[in-house]
Order: sequence, then C-alpha cells, then structure tokens
Amino acid sequence: MATGELATTTLPVGAGWLGSRIGERTARGVAGTVSGLIRDGEVPPGTRLPTVRALAAELSVSPTTIAEAWSQLRAAGLIGTGRRRGTIVLEPPSSPPPERAFSGWQTVDLEHGLPDPGLLPPLEDAVAAGVHTERFGGLVKNSITPQLRAAVKPTWPFAAESWTVAAGGQDGMLLACQAVARPGDVIALEAPTAPWLRELLRRSRIHVVPVRCDEDGPLPSSLAAALEHRPVAFVYQPRAQSPLGHSVPADRLAELAAVLSEEDLTVIEDDDFGPLASSPSLSLGTRLPGRVLLVRSYCTAFGLELRSCVIGGSAALVERVRQQRGPGSVWSSRILQDAQAFLLTDPGSAELLNRARHRYAQRRTALTEALREHGISVRARDGLTLWVPVPEESRTLMTLAANGVSAGSGTRAGNPGTPHIRIATGQLPDDPALVADLARMIARAARRA
Repeated sequence: MATGELATTTLPVGAGWLGSRIGERTARGVAGTVSGLIRDGEVPPGTRLPTVRALAAELSVSPTTIAEAWSQLRAAGLIGTGRRRGTIVLEPPSSPPPERAFSGWQTVDLEHGLPDPGLLPPLEDAVAAGVHTERFGGLVKNSITPQLRAAVKPTWPFAAESWTVAAGGQDGMLLACQAVARPGDVIALEAPTAPWLRELLRRSRIHVVPVRCDEDGPLPSSLAAALEHRPVAFVYQPRAQSPLGHSVPADRLAELAAVLSEEDLTVIEDDDFGPLASSPSLSLGTRLPGRVLLVRSYCTAFGLELRSCVIGGSAALVERVRQQRGPGSVWSSRILQDAQAFLLTDPGSAELLNRARHRYAQRRTALTEALREHGISVRARDGLTLWVPVPEESRTLMTLAANGVSAGSGTRAGNPGTPHIRIATGQLPDDPALVADLARMIARAARRA
C-alpha cells in the first residue's frame, strides 16, 4: 500500500482500549500518544479509530479536543477519513508531508528535561486504589504507607533499615542534604550535575567542592582530592545521570567505596530518573552499610501530580531526614502514596513504562545521530538530556534563542571542562525531519559562536 493511502480493509479499535493508553488529555497529548502507537506498529495501518465523540466521552474531554488531535495526526499523514469507513490509520510516511504544520521549537521543552505528558500512564485506577488507604485524624508527614513500602522494597539496591517519603525528588534531595549539612558546611558534588541541585545547595548556603566525572561516573582521584576539603557528604547520581547520561558500573562503585572507606561522611544518591532508567539500580549502600541515603523520585516516570519520592537508608540517617520537617512543610498524602504503589505493581503501568523508556531512547538516539551528521559527537546513554560540546557557550545559546530554541546552560550545571550546552530530549517530536532541523540549527549556532 502506498504511503498515505487508505487501507482497503479496516479493523476497529475500541475507545476504552485507546483511552487507557492516553496520559495527557489535551489535543497534543492525545495526538502524541496515538502517533506513538501508530509508529510503534501497535495500531497498524488499516485500523479504524473510535469516533471523535466516543473517545471524547471515554476521556471525559470536549469533542473539540479529540477533533484537534485528529487534525494534527491528519496533517502528519498518519490518519485519513473515508466517507463510510470513518477515521483510518495510514501507513506512516517515510518523510513528513510538505504541508505539515509545526508551531515552533519554543513550544518544546529543550532546556529542563521534563517528561512527555503523552507518555505518562493514566491515573484513574491508581487514584481509585489510593482512596482505600487507611485514614488518620492527624498529620502523618513522615510516614510511608505499608503499600508503598512493600512496592519499593524489592527494587531497593541495598538493605535499607528505614524509609520515609518526600513531595517529589527535589524536596527529597533538599531534606537529605539539609539532614547532613548545615549552612557553611561543604558537600562533595559530582560535576557537571543537574542545575536545580546546585541551586538547591546554594540557597541552603552549603558550599560545593566538585568531583569530576568521566563516562563511568565520578572519578576516584577527583573524589580523593575533594575529601581534602573535609566535606560532610558526597552527592552523586548512580544512574541516568543528568546531564551526562551515564550509569555508574559496579567496578567504579568499588573504586569509589575504597576511597570513602576511611572517611566518616554520608553518601547521598540521587536516583531522579527512577524506574525509567535503562540500567539496573546499583548503590554504594552495599559497600558502605549505614552511610548511604538513596533518594528515588518517581515524578519523571509517573508524573508530577503524585509528588512521589521515597528515601531509604539507615535508621539514624532517615530519622535525621524526618526531623527536617517543619510545621509548615509539604507532606506526602497517603492517598497519593498508595496510588504510586498501585502504579509500581500494576502490569499495565509497567507496560506503559517500558514503552516510554523505549520512546525516550529513540528520541535521544535520533538527535544524537542527526548531530553526528554535522560533526558533533554526543553520547546517547540514558536520561532526558544530551550534553553537547560547543566552541563557546553563551553565543551558541543566544544564537539558538534567536531561532526560538531555548537550550540549557552548561555553566549552570557546574561544567568543569570544555564548553557544553544541554539539550533536553524527552519532548522531542517523533518527526525525523524536525529533529534534523534542530540538529542543523544547533550546528549552525555552534559555528557562529
């Protein structure tokens, strides 16, 4: 069948089945999810899609929302409409039709590394499960529900003695760092790292001594040099590191543990990508018992609405984290905790998580290969960010901004080496021509810098 041609036979797909796979219930979210299902082959050419009204009713949205999503898919050449056969899936075009519409790179997150709302699992069943949690009359800010503890315990990379929760990964890292460091103290921090983490420490008036990284993570020699500054803690990301994308292998962990073995300081592990990471969860907690706090966020995988983060480690360290909670601090709803527990143990949610992991990898790889065609060498390992070398950072960023592209600063990530910029990949379009267009703009901006 030729590209863009209506199939001669049609197979229906139910509104319920399709609706269960749609996370963000906006026109963009619906179009993004359906586009992904078509390109992945899960909804093959010839499939008859639900009517606009049927899918709108299933998702409890306006028919206008679905009509706009169908319009976007039609403009991309992915669906067509027959008089009697309804809306039919077409063979995905090898290249976008000339008349495709794109609202501009300013609508795509290329700076912060946010997840794609269209790849988040639906929350209805999870919240329904959460409302059955046991209710208490007072505030239980530090309590992790039995359901959530049971869901995360088998996935923890070391034997934690105690657990607590936080309202998202950034809240969890703030509590963990402030539990072990006071204003004026020093923390050894991998460099580069997530800009928000550097800003969090700056606002807490905690000083940072950088620990350089290579493709396997923090360098043992750089960590040893940092220990001469007498830090109270060492903070790093064990997998899907932002912005470099590496995961620390077992042999590097053993080397880091050897450096730390003679020192009495806490290790804080920031597992911000959580279950979306491609690499298994490894930890210094297996080599330094009683000295490691693992802060694992589930917000990227399952959405910010659940504000979900679990902290596990020794009883003494977790108790110090709990003591950071003030009377006016944000607390973690037990209903939302049990909703998170449902998502972590639900087979359907696991399937959607696998699909999202695969899609994010495709997007990273697509931009990496497009940049390579322009002579820019980038590694696509894991996470939602690419670390892109440029001759000069500021001018490159300004040139990109003039073209509607807002990229991330390497300096804000604490870059200790040659100039780089950060390009977020989580929300990249699945259109090869648009990705190639972005790569051209990056290369052109780098040359003009």
